[in-house]
Amino acid sequence: MSALISSGQQLIAPSAVQLDGVFGQMLAANRSGRLSHFIVDEHSPSIGIFGQAHKQQNQEGDWYGEHAGKWLSATARAVAQGNQPELEANLRRVADWLISQQDDDGYLGNYAADRRFTVPQPPKPESWNGEPALRTWDIWTHSYLILGFLETWRALGDDRYLQAARRIADLCWQALESGIDITTLGNHHGMSATVLLDPAADLYLVTGEPRYLALAEKILQQANANPRLALLDKGIANEDAAFIATGKAYQLSWNLVGLAKLYKATGKADYKLAIDNLWNNIRNQHLTLGGGPWGGVAHRSREVFNAPRTFFPQAYVETCSVLAWMQLNRELLAITGHARYADELERTAYNDLLAAMAPNGEDWCYYTFPNGKRVHTTYWRCCKSSGAMAVEELPQIAYGTAADGGLRVNLYGAGQASLRHAEAGRVTLQQHTRYPFDGQVTLRVTPDTSATFGIGVRIPAWAEDARIQVNGVDVPVQPGEDGFVQLHRPWRAGDIVNVALPMQPQLQRAANINVQESRAPDGSPVAQEVLRWEYVALTHGPLVYATGLIDGYKTEETLKLPAGDSSQWLRVGEDRGEGAPVTMQLECRAPLVFEPYYRCGGRGDGAWRLTWLSLAPVD
Repeated sequence: MSALISSGQQLIAPSAVQLDGVFGQMLAANRSGRLSHFIVDEHSPSIGIFGQAHKQQNQEGDWYGEHAGKWLSATARAVAQGNQPELEANLRRVADWLISQQDDDGYLGNYAADRRFTVPQPPKPESWNGEPALRTWDIWTHSYLILGFLETWRALGDDRYLQAARRIADLCWQALESGIDITTLGNHHGMSATVLLDPAADLYLVTGEPRYLALAEKILQQANANPRLALLDKGIANEDAAFIATGKAYQLSWNLVGLAKLYKATGKADYKLAIDNLWNNIRNQHLTLGGGPWGGVAHRSREVFNAPRTFFPQAYVETCSVLAWMQLNRELLAITGHARYADELERTAYNDLLAAMAPNGEDWCYYTFPNGKRVHTTYWRCCKSSGAMAVEELPQIAYGTAADGGLRVNLYGAGQASLRHAEAGRVTLQQHTRYPFDGQVTLRVTPDTSATFGIGVRIPAWAEDARIQVNGVDVPVQPGEDGFVQLHRPWRAGDIVNVALPMQPQLQRAANINVQESRAPDGSPVAQEVLRWEYVALTHGPLVYATGLIDGYKTEETLKLPAGDSSQWLRVGEDRGEGAPVTMQLECRAPLVFEPYYRCGGRGDGAWRLTWLSLAPVD
C-alpha cells in the first residue's frame, strides 16, 4: 500500500487463507481442471506460439497470446497457497521456457518483427470499434505477461521472473518515448492497449522505479488525449461508461484497475474522482442482478455496456468483464477498506462467476444470460482463462487487515485465515457456516496472545434485522464509516462471534422503459412514456434464484403476482445441501420452483435459466 493512502486494507497473502465450502469447491475444481490441463509445458499450443520459429512468421495479429499471462497469473496464485507440487513444477517450466524465448530487447510476444508494437502503425481508419490499421493485440498480450511474471515472482521468489517483467516494460517505455501513441495499438479507440496502465503501475508499486511511474502516467496522458477515449476527463465529468470509447466493458474496467493502482502510487485526487464516478455509474446502471457487467442490447458488439437505463433480460454477461469488475473492486477495497466493495465481490463471485463455471473446472461459459441457455464455450476462448483468473482472486480478498491494525472479514464462507496483529501476534479467524445457503455464521477467534483490537464484520446490503453476538452477548449492529460493524474488545483464544443474517426470499423489480422527450411549439418540455415492460426476479440471501421453463415451447414465463404480502405466496422448501428451493404459488397457473441461479437446470451445457419473468399488464 502506498504511503499516500492512509486508509484501506492490506489484502492477505494466499498462503494465509484456506477457503472451504462453495469457494473451496471452486478453487479445487479450477486447479484440477483448467489450470492443470490447458497448459502444462512449452508444447501446449497456447505457449508454443511464443517459440521463435512461430512468431517470426506470424502475421495474424490475433489475441491468443493472452492465455500465457493469464495462466501464469492464476497458476502462480494457486501455487502461492501451497500444496500444489504439480502446478508448481508446470509453472516453473513454462515461465522458464518463456524467458528463454525473450528477445534481447525484451520483446516476448508472438508477432513477426514488422508487426510488433515497436513499429509505428499506419493512420488509424475510422471504424465503429476504433480498431488499428493493422490488427494487433501485442500490447494486450504483453500486459498479461507482465502481470503473469509478477505473480510468478511473488509465488516463487525468483528474481528472473521480475526481471522478465521489467524488460517488457522497459521496451514499452522506449516505444512510447520514440513517439508511438499507444491508442493506435489497440481496438476500442485504444483501450485494448491502454490496459498497459495496470501492469506499469503495478511494477512501480513493486519496484519503486520512477521509469514505471512515468510509463503509467504517459499511458494515461495518451489515453486522455484521444477524444473518443478521454478516460480521465470523461470520468471526472461523470460520463456514462457506455459513452467512453466504445463502452467495451472488459477493456474499460481493466483500464480502471490500472487507474486505481496509479492512484495508489500517486494519491492524485482526480484519479480517485474519475474511478468513483465510473464505479458508481457501472454499479447503478450496468450490472446484472448477479453482479456482472452486461451489454449486447441494440449494438454491434455483445460486449459493450448498454445505453443508460436500458434493461433487457436476454442481454449478455461476458466472463472476461466479470474478472475485470472483480479486480476493480479488489483494488477499491484495498484503497478505501469500505465494505461496499466486498459486497460487490461477494455478489459477483456467488452468482455470475459461479454461474459461468462448470463443476469440472474445465468448462466455462463465454457469456451468461439472466434469461437464456447455458452454453459452454470451446477452443481457446478468452473467457475460460479469465474465469480461471477470477476464481484465484478469492483467497486474497476474503479477509483483510485495516490501516488501524484491525482485522476484517470481507467474504462469508467456510474456511479460515491467519492474520498478523502487532500485539496479538498471529490471529486465526475460523468461519463455520453453510453460507451462502444459510445466514448463520460462527467465527472462532484465536489470537496467539490475548490483546485488544478490532474485528470488522460485514453486514451485506441485502440483510435485514441482522444480529451479532460475542460469546453469547448481543452487540449493537451499527456499521462504521467503512461499512463494517467494528467489534473492538479484548480477544482471547476461543472467543466466538455469531453473525445471524436472516434470509428471506426477496422480489427484485426492473423495467424496460422508453420515454420520448421533445418540446411543444411554445418551448415547454414534453415527455411521454411509449414503452414499458416490467419484470420481477427473486433473490434469497446473497444468491440470485432462477427457474426453468415450465413447458416445452415458450422461452419465458409471464406472471400475475398475487395480492398481499409476498411471504404468503413465496414458500421456502427443504434445503438438501445446496440452497433451499423457493416455490412461487400463483393464481390461475402452476406454481414455479426457483433454485440458485448458478445451478438452475443443472450445471451442464444447454441448461435453460430464467431469472427475470415478465409481469402481465395491470388492468
